[in-house]
Amino acid sequence: MRPLIGISCCIKPFGIFGTPNHAASDSYVRVVRGPVGGTPVLLPAAGEEAAEDYLSHINGLILTGSRSNVWPGHYDGPPHVEGTPEDQDRDATTLPLIRAAIAAGVPLLAICRGMQELNVALGGSLDQRVQDLPGRMDHSTPSDQKIPLVRTGKAHLVRIDGAGALAATLTAPSRAAAQLAVNSLHNQAVQCLAPRLVAEGWAPDGTIEAVRVEGARGFAIGVQWHPEYDWERDADSRAIFEAFGRAAAAHAGTKLAAAAE
Repeated sequence: MRPLIGISCCIKPFGIFGTPNHAASDSYVRVVRGPVGGTPVLLPAAGEEAAEDYLSHINGLILTGSRSNVWPGHYDGPPHVEGTPEDQDRDATTLPLIRAAIAAGVPLLAICRGMQELNVALGGSLDQRVQDLPGRMDHSTPSDQKIPLVRTGKAHLVRIDGAGALAATLTAPSRAAAQLAVNSLHNQAVQCLAPRLVAEGWAPDGTIEAVRVEGARGFAIGVQWHPEYDWERDADSRAIFEAFGRAAAAHAGTKLAAAAE
């Protein structure tokens, strides 16, 4: 039986009336059906009580990327620049879900906004517009997102901790080189790292690009880039999802064994 993989959803307007919809990109559904080897389950942004219910069913959790920013009230940050998209319903769901998933040992892979949520959920803070900071690169999404290479093209290198949890998921050449090339589509980034997080990857300008949860009972990694866009052609992106899938399958097996006792 394939492990059930929860995929966090955003609230987005849909149709001529702008009706709020719970949505996640098809990229995450396809990667779960592909290298993760699981059954995708979309998790509506329905609040903390729903988060508790989700956790009792899923065997792994993917925290998705999004154009919305984490609400700064969660980390005592300044108000966002006018026009910055927020999704407080998602925040209300994912932040408690992250803490509960880590406590329960549910494998977790946090991608882009998901990594930012992971940092905030565990007590860290965010820079809201990295591109405006002195000496930092422009990591943001270009305004014209119709260009395929924006998503699959490599924007910069990430230096990785060759002895870390992320490195253990990568191909041998990337582990040996202690670096990999990634895409870049974000405005927010880690400012102060949460006490339980350990940095494992850095952009050339020092931006933290990968983290692991210290003391987690299983797979718990965050990456600032989007491996779901290029796993079909990039061996390292695929390897990250395969490692997550193995952890989710093992967690599902443990749950089944416990239920049979």
